[in-house]
Amino acid sequence: MASATDTAKAERPRRRSFWAWLPGSRLGRLIIVLNALGLFVLIGGALVQNELRRGLVNARIDSLTTQGELIATVIDRAATVGEPEPQMDAQVASEILSLLSNPRSQRARLFDAQGNLIADSYLVADRVEQRELPPARPRDERFNLRRALSPDPPEAGVARQALQQEVAEALRGGRPAGLRRAQGGERVVSVSIPIQHVKAVLGVLTLEASDVDEIIAAERANLIPFILIALAVTLTSSILLNNLIAQPVRRLSFAADRVRLSRARAISLPDLAERDDELGDLTRSLEDMTHSLSERMDAIERFAADVAHEIRNPLTSLRSAVETLDIAPDGPAKERLLAILKVDVQRLDRLVTDISNASRLDAELSREAPRRFDLAHLLADIAALYQAALKPGDPRVRLIAPEHLGEVMVMGREGPLAQVVRNLIDNARSFSPPGGEVRLSLTRAHGQAIVSVDDDGPGVPAENLETIFERFYTSRPKGAAFGVNSGLGLSIARQIVEAHSGRIWAENRKAADGQVAGARFRVALAEAAH
Repeated sequence: MASATDTAKAERPRRRSFWAWLPGSRLGRLIIVLNALGLFVLIGGALVQNELRRGLVNARIDSLTTQGELIATVIDRAATVGEPEPQMDAQVASEILSLLSNPRSQRARLFDAQGNLIADSYLVADRVEQRELPPARPRDERFNLRRALSPDPPEAGVARQALQQEVAEALRGGRPAGLRRAQGGERVVSVSIPIQHVKAVLGVLTLEASDVDEIIAAERANLIPFILIALAVTLTSSILLNNLIAQPVRRLSFAADRVRLSRARAISLPDLAERDDELGDLTRSLEDMTHSLSERMDAIERFAADVAHEIRNPLTSLRSAVETLDIAPDGPAKERLLAILKVDVQRLDRLVTDISNASRLDAELSREAPRRFDLAHLLADIAALYQAALKPGDPRVRLIAPEHLGEVMVMGREGPLAQVVRNLIDNARSFSPPGGEVRLSLTRAHGQAIVSVDDDGPGVPAENLETIFERFYTSRPKGAAFGVNSGLGLSIARQIVEAHSGRIWAENRKAADGQVAGARFRVALAEAAH
């Protein structure tokens, strides 16, 4: 039987979301998107700042290159002496450098053809390098005297080596430019331009701008708005996740506890049930589950009342027979009372057995996992068992199955479905005339396997075609043994079939003259997919 949850979900088709291409569930996609927003803001801000820094550094390099080419051209024109081997006049070149350089924002150095420093704008402008000294050490601490007396920090040697490599490359005709560390440890934008007379390299002009750290500090300051936006997005997403997920789950938990503690029959959260996501599915599933449990509890109460009523009848008969037995005279009267006692005891035994089977049915159905099996083979085995146990005068059971039918695979529990077929055959045999026949057949129709059980009895009154499947309903033909049937067989059969999402019904067979020729019970089960 299809669950109410599946039906409810089928009746609520989901709208396809814009984010449906993302992996995971609807809430999972929401969590991914909200948590990724803050990260995207930071990444975007970092990329923007990287482009900005790259642009600023490149602009600084272009500015220094333009200025350096101008100074180098002037030095080449005014400070070159000697023919045919030209040389650079160091004195004139130094004067030109002092006139054209701007030592307040940059540092210009001039090197000769051998890489020796011949002019420095810092020295010309009486500007000296400044750096903080390391903290004083205690008197009793031993240390390397040579390192302590060294005027340069350890990274100064690396900086000098980088400058020498840059000058050497320029002496070979190149024009190196980029970021490097100065002797003081700060980052500088450096450009080295060879001073050439025709093809001869007479020296190298190096320009350095030390405002890179200020540029980077400005970039970091520009990144602060992105950080604040990312934090705001993260906090907003956290609040949304709390309101959209955590709080509804908490409400569901409280509702479940309320059902458990106050013994309520159902969970009712309409606002959550209308949501089109997993929490809405969970709410609807919980509502359907508690509704099913409530119906099951009502069914158990009705079953208990029916059991009490059915057991009370034979007990009343037993009590009456036992009370009468003491005063009944010996002879036929006492024998009739003893016969009544035996029938009532047999009836009680039958009732207790069937009631026990009915009460264990749910547990048995949940214990055994459904599997694919051949329904035709199961029917053949059941028919063979009845034929082997056939007694004289009993209606025989004949299986009618077309040879071309082959395997009929269904998904279900073989034991309970076999019980359904046996209950239907036993019911048909009880209504068949002595020496009659019960016909068991199997057909296919519209993707379903249909089992039919036909008898040659009086049929079923039209008004009782549904009533016969109710619990404890019995309508025996004349002459049938009293107390042999409890009225639970067909009820159990319907319960098992509906648990397999199938259908069972009864109908009357008609003869050629339109008269009722017997009853027919049918069971329809979906065929299993290959």
